Amino acid sequence: MSSSVSYASGPSDQPLLGTPIPILFDQIVARHGEREAVVSIHQETRLSYSQLADRVNELAKAFIAAGFEKGDRVGVWSPNNIEWLMTQYATAKAGIILVTINPAYRVHELAYVLEQSGCKGLVLQNQFKTSDYEAMISELCPDLTSVKPGSLVSEKFPKLSTVISMTSSEVSGIYDWSAFLKLAANCSAEALSTRQAEQDMDDAINIQYTSGTTGFPKGATLSHHNILNNGYFVATTMNFTEADRLVIPVPLYHCFGMVMGNLGCLTHGACAIYPSEGFEPEAVLQAVQAEKATALYGVPTMFIAELALPNFADFELSTLRTGIMAGAPCPIETMKQVNELMHMSEVEIAYGMTETSPVSFQTRVDSPLDKRVSTVGSVHPHVEVKIIDPETGSLCPVGEMGELCTRGYSVMLGYWENPEATSAAIDSNGWMHTGDTAIMDEDGYVNIVGRIKDMIVRGGENVYPREIEEYLMTHDSIEAVQVTGVPDPKYGEEIIAWVSLVSGAELAEEDVKQFCKGKIAHYKVPRYVRFSDDFPMTVTGKVQKYKMREVSIQELGLEEQATA
Repeated sequence: MSSSVSYASGPSDQPLLGTPIPILFDQIVARHGEREAVVSIHQETRLSYSQLADRVNELAKAFIAAGFEKGDRVGVWSPNNIEWLMTQYATAKAGIILVTINPAYRVHELAYVLEQSGCKGLVLQNQFKTSDYEAMISELCPDLTSVKPGSLVSEKFPKLSTVISMTSSEVSGIYDWSAFLKLAANCSAEALSTRQAEQDMDDAINIQYTSGTTGFPKGATLSHHNILNNGYFVATTMNFTEADRLVIPVPLYHCFGMVMGNLGCLTHGACAIYPSEGFEPEAVLQAVQAEKATALYGVPTMFIAELALPNFADFELSTLRTGIMAGAPCPIETMKQVNELMHMSEVEIAYGMTETSPVSFQTRVDSPLDKRVSTVGSVHPHVEVKIIDPETGSLCPVGEMGELCTRGYSVMLGYWENPEATSAAIDSNGWMHTGDTAIMDEDGYVNIVGRIKDMIVRGGENVYPREIEEYLMTHDSIEAVQVTGVPDPKYGEEIIAWVSLVSGAELAEEDVKQFCKGKIAHYKVPRYVRFSDDFPMTVTGKVQKYKMREVSIQELGLEEQATA
């Protein structure tokens, strides 16, 4: 429906799910018990919903027997695997708040999260790539090497008592997985049902730390109601049924994996497939082929890497129907290739943020093609959105750029024990201020232009990096590009483009500038071009432009201007 101002609310024939996660979990198991719930290819393990429920209930009982109360926090620090999924549902059943920890974190970041959230327990993988998780927690808690499992006393982390390995551990104070599960014998089925019954859909059940593009982590606190409904409506919008099989190469510690992936599958009785511990493009395509997957998730850089594989054409991908590309703006060319070459004719774009559980916008299967590739779609069911003038707070007319705000069931409870940050993000009327610049058209479709703070002001002209990036992506030799600003004595800011070339291609800095001249406004033509295959990114594929800017300032010797 057309409107003259940038406001929309999401209609729906389907009501919100008014239930906590464990109740819905049990209903789905009763309905789809024999169907496959999860396949972990790197672990060579597949479980039906009934088998998953047996393992989840055992783990939930072990937590209760180990003394975990409703509202206690347990961290999970691991790449993607079945134990991660079990921990997600077992903590939900025991009313424990799951603190999802980025697998790329090192000692300093881990210490911050454990301390700030007040974790009582930590479930970890022993090692992944260059991260030795056991060594890092032992460095923070040296007493782990001399105490019994479950009896840690730490001055630095007064709440932390229990560390659990997902496999087995050489460290005396860390539980082996099998030893921890044996505690379940001390908790009755009745005690577990009682604990489940104590839970309310509005209780906090998950804390996710978002530093992403700013560098200071805050714990977005999400309820059963937040994440269960968002997972449900993301998958419903994709027309999911119990017959769908979804490959999840995105990390589970983030909303994309655990909400849109795990909970999206759970709410429909569908199957979640983990191709590998961390992202490996070939493993993704092998998983699609071997498991006859119908859906695939990823951030744009993942799809770009999959399409660029030399043996891409060897994979049988015709079972794919749908999927989601999210986490960062999607280049239009990539979207077209995913449609055609990967058979994902119904692929959708989603947009959101951790603080909104995460999705607020999604394209629809029946959206016109130009809207499907050039916007993040229209507002999600049961969600309200508006675009405002960041200076005055008033609603922008349709077609005018402003800050995107969202309100509804999906908005987080707040930042964990951080009321100042919470009130800075969520206003007194319940609107979450996203910090993203957006434009809404008369049909309610929204285009995300960029972060308000990523905008470049060059000689008084506002320049949005996305416009330049989209244009440069049409060059045959350019595989990926990111644009940011650097300080300049004359114009205040100048533009630098970081360009990644297609394998075997050659381009000079001048070629890139010539490609722009006469095609985009002169003030948008990059002053500097840096060729690089390595953009600084968060684990979820969001480019950290503030880091690009720091590197560029240093390399170009612009430190003086940066402090001027």
